[in-house]
Amino acid sequence: MPKINLKEPRFMKWPLAVLLGIGLFSWPNIFGESPKSPTDSSLISSLKIGTPLEFCDELVPLENQEVRERLEKELLLTLWDRPQVILWLKRSRRYLPYIEEMLQKNEMPGDLKYITLAESALRPHAGSQKGAIGFWQFMEHTGRQYGLVINSRIDERRNIFASTQAAIRYFKDLYKAFGSWTLAAAAYNMGREGLAREIQEQGIKDYYHLYLPIETQRYVLRIITVKLILSDPKRYGFHLSDEDYYPPLEFDRVQLNCLQDTHLRIIAQAAKTDFKEIKDLNPEIRGYFLSAGKHTILIPQGASQGFEARYQPLLNHRVVDQKEQIYAVKKGDTLSSVADQFGVPLSVIIALNRLDPKTPLRPGDKLIIPREEEPVEYDKGEGKGASPIND
Repeated sequence: MPKINLKEPRFMKWPLAVLLGIGLFSWPNIFGESPKSPTDSSLISSLKIGTPLEFCDELVPLENQEVRERLEKELLLTLWDRPQVILWLKRSRRYLPYIEEMLQKNEMPGDLKYITLAESALRPHAGSQKGAIGFWQFMEHTGRQYGLVINSRIDERRNIFASTQAAIRYFKDLYKAFGSWTLAAAAYNMGREGLAREIQEQGIKDYYHLYLPIETQRYVLRIITVKLILSDPKRYGFHLSDEDYYPPLEFDRVQLNCLQDTHLRIIAQAAKTDFKEIKDLNPEIRGYFLSAGKHTILIPQGASQGFEARYQPLLNHRVVDQKEQIYAVKKGDTLSSVADQFGVPLSVIIALNRLDPKTPLRPGDKLIIPREEEPVEYDKGEGKGASPIND
């Protein structure tokens, strides 16, 4: 029997490692040139900020060397993360016009819109380790305090319109408390009570001269950095054409009066789209259903025409279908055995019935079991249960 060299696989790794190394270094040549990092000269040039510089019409004291250094640090760090800035720019036309309009209607400074980029990069599902969620990164208790619905079915922190309205109410209160938008932004980051305590302890009511937690000392200057770049992207080396920006958020609004839990797939079918687009347009909806009650949701632009006439037959068909597919759990049944019995994926039964997989079934429990639906003929008349709202 030949002697086995146990060390052979170890040596055989060398060619693979060499090939991987070559592949990594030649990657830009295969897939095009990698993004160029900013040069030293361009970075230094970007730091030559003209005065005056303002945030919410309040002067930034660049003549203060310490403040200038802090701003330059944030600007340099941000410019080095060019992919992130490009995403900021590309998303800006999707959401910022709506935020700007809401701020203007409430006579609020337009610069507040840049907070959403510093907080969430304009991502509805952005979350922090502390539990802040959504465009404006509201904590749960603060979101509820300012009128947001937050429960197991709906989380309006993810809704651009509801969360912006809540942020406007919050900032109005913060400005009333501190008399400065700069201090209001600092309080938004560290909390109203925490900032008030520091002002009292230090005897100073000027953000730029207060000794605050490091994150808060950086916070307003990060927002000002976002403002500088988005106000003049070409100056900082970002040359995007109109085609490079993501298109604006476009939609119709419809009101639904759900008499029972309603699957989003029904709404998607009535809106002539798919489940994913309904979820993307309404990121506040958690799970697969709208709960019983009144809801205002977004559907693709133009889909509100004829929506009512399509929605009601689909809803009626689904209700009948569900009644025919109610299964009473028997002794010895498990979720897996029920799924096998009906040939339905286990995950579908769990999602459809909103079950906890760790909780055992009990005899007599009722389960909704989906079955293949037959085509539905739409009535030509007007249905009930949904009505379009003009934008």
